Order: sequence, then structure tokens, then C-alpha cells
Amino acid sequence: MNESNQPSTVIPGGNVIQPRMVLWLITIVAVGLSLFQLYSAGIQPLGLFYQRSIHLALIMMLAFLMFPVFGPTSKRGVVGWGVDLVFLAGAIITGGYLVFNLDEIFSRAGFWSSTDILVACIATVTVLEASRRAVGFGMTVIGLIAIVYAFAGPRGELPWLGEWMPGILEHRGYTIDRVAGQLYLGQEGIFGLPLGVAATYIFIFVLFGAFLECTGAGKFFIDMAYAATGRQRGGPAKAAVLASAGMGSISGSAIANVVTTGAFTIPLMKKLGYKAKQAGGIEAAASTGGQIMPPLMGAGAFLIAEYTNTPYLDIVKVSILPAIMYFSTVYLFVHIIALKQGMQGLPKEELPQMRQVLKEGWHFLLPLAVLVWLLALSMSPMRVGYYAVVTMVTVAVLRYALWFFFVAPRQGQPVTSTSIKNVIRAGFAKLIEGLELGARNAVSVSMACAVAGIIVGVVGLTGLGLKFSSMMLAFSGGNILLALLMVLLASLVLGMGLPVTASYIVLIVLVGPALTQEFGIPLLVAHLVVFWYSQDSNVTPPIALAGFAGAAIAGSKPMETSFQAWKFAKGLYLIPLFMVFNPEIIMGGPVPVVIWNGVIAILALGAFAAALEGYLFTRMSWLPRLAITAAIIGVFYPNLMTEIAGVVVMVVVIGANWLASKRQPETPAVNG
Repeated sequence: MNESNQPSTVIPGGNVIQPRMVLWLITIVAVGLSLFQLYSAGIQPLGLFYQRSIHLALIMMLAFLMFPVFGPTSKRGVVGWGVDLVFLAGAIITGGYLVFNLDEIFSRAGFWSSTDILVACIATVTVLEASRRAVGFGMTVIGLIAIVYAFAGPRGELPWLGEWMPGILEHRGYTIDRVAGQLYLGQEGIFGLPLGVAATYIFIFVLFGAFLECTGAGKFFIDMAYAATGRQRGGPAKAAVLASAGMGSISGSAIANVVTTGAFTIPLMKKLGYKAKQAGGIEAAASTGGQIMPPLMGAGAFLIAEYTNTPYLDIVKVSILPAIMYFSTVYLFVHIIALKQGMQGLPKEELPQMRQVLKEGWHFLLPLAVLVWLLALSMSPMRVGYYAVVTMVTVAVLRYALWFFFVAPRQGQPVTSTSIKNVIRAGFAKLIEGLELGARNAVSVSMACAVAGIIVGVVGLTGLGLKFSSMMLAFSGGNILLALLMVLLASLVLGMGLPVTASYIVLIVLVGPALTQEFGIPLLVAHLVVFWYSQDSNVTPPIALAGFAGAAIAGSKPMETSFQAWKFAKGLYLIPLFMVFNPEIIMGGPVPVVIWNGVIAILALGAFAAALEGYLFTRMSWLPRLAITAAIIGVFYPNLMTEIAGVVVMVVVIGANWLASKRQPETPAVNG
């Protein structure tokens, strides 16, 4: 049982050089947090404020321990430790004050004491600083701007600033007591819905993903993808698409997905003949799709379920077809490039055998099967995550036990008291590793949700959401395409400073009312559209985090790689449009209509990939590319006759190109 072949795992804060004592503290706090989450998820559920306040306190302690105040390359020193100890105390006060005084706070309900306000101010500052370290400066700046905006008005702490506000952004302004109470002591601030989802559903599934990674599930999914597609044209690139879909469904992080699967797939793509920028871009686009791939979908499915009051299983069901459409688009791009460049697959002897892969790793499918089965029984997602983690640990223990007692002796490794101790010690270390990794991976998303709570609290207090919706309606002139374009541009700007989860929360609070009330888009479709558009910061220059990660592995230029990722991920922009104009594929409808829409959508997306690459069975001239682009627009237009006309034109162009390819001599294949 060789663990050395397992893919490396991304450990947040792992690049920071830490003293041994700090590493021990990080491990203790992280393991304690994971055990607390498991206890509250599956053994003894806690009240709303108890759960969220303890979770946030431990998360912030981890953030301050993992990320030094002056940056990862600087030693803390006396000043650094002094600052960190102050903020560590702030984290303890933030959670502890609520836990020990919750009944008294409820009894005061709105008539806060001076101590309440003081602790609220400490908590807000501590949350913003923890976010600066764990998420980035952009998130903190947006949180600060929201707080300043709450003070700007004739009755607020900053009346002079209110005079500079445009008419549509004016509000009465609020005092520090009112703002602090809203952000810390109410249910719409720091401890609001975003942090509630992070402290329950998201954390437990992040922990589940961490255990899957620690036990080698990543290598299993990658090997299975290679066994399925490796011999096809462009096999490693297709394996990257499938492996990223598998890994993304359990990791929930596009960047972690890139570096985990990309470490295997990008070098092989380059070896086969893909340019370095293409290899990095393909991996970035495929890894981004992991966050829209059921069953986990990063943090998105849980947040959408809470905001729309829709069962989590229903979110998973309606997301399957759009996710398939997205990965089909990336897969077709890969296939077209392989045909265009005359590539071949890898030799059979260089690939893993599917039978052997399943024989060695079939047990990784059991926890996923348990997860899906329990969700189908309508069990709470938090409890489902708990049982999935327990199943994963149990399966891993049984696997090691069977290997140790039955396989190892046949290989000449006798069972002795020393070997038993070594195996127990190794298993315990693996358990601690999984618990620690899960907590580390949850720091950034929980801090993003906490600051998003500040923004949501201010939006609710000032009525900014309705004002923003009015602005959106005025600027778009009631045109739904212009409105969606504005949402897309807003998501790109927000994505430069916010992670995907926070970008989604902020956007849906601001533009959600306009999309649903003014433009008549169904609630669930509106949330899915905003969530999909929030992914674009991973692949859209100038800030394309997944593209940059892919470039680092591929050894290519970051911006060139990001433009390639942007091209391959065009489904992120087109599929939401199709959802808006054909909501029956999400909301349900007659089966023939759903099948028709699904088929023509995939056909149009494939044709779009061909038009963009200029290749369909053979090289395309400008006329068929122009014709097929017009046909794609017709398919996406919400009218049955234009859809049929678009399909006819696409079929004619595809048929003509296929006949043209048959009349040409076959191009000799290039094997990189």
C-alpha cells in the first residue's frame, strides 16, 4: 500500500514558515474545531448562536495562527506576537461573550448595554482583520466601505459624508450603537445566514472532502479518468476534464482542484502536443467546473438551498444537466483541438487499467454512495455529511486492517506487536491529518461568509438592495440581456477582490430582487445564474486565480493561460443565458421539451466551440463560422421557430464540413 503516489494536497497557510510551537497550536485548534463540528452535526445539535459563535471563534484563532500579521514571508517578532495575541483574545471574546451571556442578551433585545456595544466593535474589527489575512485585502475593504456607508447620513456618525451621496444612495444614517448591534447581536449580520451555512453544511462537507483527499481518493479519480479516456485523441486533456469533475465534486475549490489534478494532467497534456498555455487553460476551465458539479458544488448548493428555501437534494437535481452541459463544452473544445493538431492518445501500456483501478479503489465510491442515498432519504445535509465522514473513516480503517492482516503477511511482512503499534500510530496520524486539513480548508470560506454577513447586514439596514435593483432597472431600460450583462460585469469586478462564495452572496443580495421581481426570472434560476457568473473570476483576466495556478504548473505566462481558460470556460456565460430563456430545464416541464432543450443546448455549445476554434472535421472558412454563430444565437433566442431554424442551419453546416473532410486526404497524426 504505497501512499507516495497520492496527489499532494493544498494546505492553506502551508507556505508560511511557522515555529514548532505554533504548528502544534494550529493542529490542536484545527482538530478541536473539526471534532466540535462533528459533535454538533451528528451527536448533539446546538442552538443557532452557540453553533455559529464557537465556530467563528475557533476559525478566527486558526486564521491568526496560520497567517502572521505582516505577511507569510515575515517573522512575527515581538511586535507581531503582540498584535496576534491581541487579536487571538478578540477572537475568544467574540465567541465567548455570546456563549456565556446569550440569555441576558436576548432579554435586552434591542436595548443593548455599553458592554454589548464594546464587544460588538471588538468582534467587527477582529472579523475584518481575520478576513484580511485569510481571504485578502479586497474583502476587508468592501466590508469597511459597507460600514462607512451605514454611518453616512444626517442621523449617522458621518453626516458630512451623506451629503456627497447620489440621491438614489441616500439614507438616514445610523449611529455606532445601531450598526454594532445589527452586525454582532442580530441575525442579519456577522452571525447571519452566510456564516450559518458555513458553520454547518459547508464545514462538514469540506471535512469530508479532506478525508477523501488524505486517503487517496484524488489519485483514484485521476486514474479512473485516464483509464477511461487515455487512449483517445487528446486523452490526457479529456482525463483532466473528467478528473476535475470528480475531484471538484468533493474539493469545492477551483484552485485546489487545479494544483491537485493539474500536477498529473498538465505535464501529460504538454507531452502529447498541447501548448503550455492550452494545457494550463484546459485544467483551469475544467477545475472551475468542479464548483458547479453536484453533489457538493463547493459552498453554492447549501447557500442556494437556504436563500431559496429549496431542499438541498432539489438543488443537486436541477444542477446536474447544466453541469453536464458545461463539461461537455470543455470536453468538445479539447477534442476539437486534438483533431485540429492531429494528436493521438497515449499507448495502452502507459495507462492504468480500469479493472485494476476499481479493484484498488472501489471503496472510495462507498462514502459517496452513502451520501447520495441519505440525501435521497431527505435527511438533513449536516447529518448526511456527518455520516459520510464516519463512513469514510470506517472504510479507511477496514481497508488498512484487511491489508495489514491478510495481504501484508503474504508479502512477507509478518504481524507483530511492533508492526501493530506502527499501523495504529500511522492510522491515528492520518486521522489527525484529515481533521486538521478539513479545518484549515474551511478558514477562508468561513471568514468570507462572516464578512459577507457584515455586507448583508448593512444592505438590510440601509435598504441598499432595493436601491441597487432600481439602478439596475434604470440602466438596462428593462432589457433582460443588458441586465444580465450588468450582473456579469459586476461579478467580474467583485471577483477581483472576493472569493466565489462571497461574490455570490453580495451579488444575489444586490441584484436578486431586480432579476426576480422586475424581470420575472424564477427565483431558483436567478440564484443559479448569479452563482454561475460568480465563478468567472477563476478564469477571466485580469484576475483569473485558477488560470494563474494552471500557468504556474504549466510553466506558461499567466495572462496567456488565463485567456485560454476564459475561452474554454465560455459555458459559464452561455449556459446561464439558456437557463433564463428556457427555465423548464431547471424548473421542470414536459419531458420531450426538456430533452429537446438539453440536446439543442449541447449541440449549440459544441458548434460554438467549433466556430471559436475554426475547425469542425476540417478547417472552417469564415462563411460557415459566421453561419454557425448566427445559428447559435437563434438556438438561444426564446422562440421555437428561431430555435428550429438555428438547429437546421447548424446541422447543414456540420454536414457540409463532414463531407468536405471526407474529400480531403487524411492528415498524418502528430504524437507529442
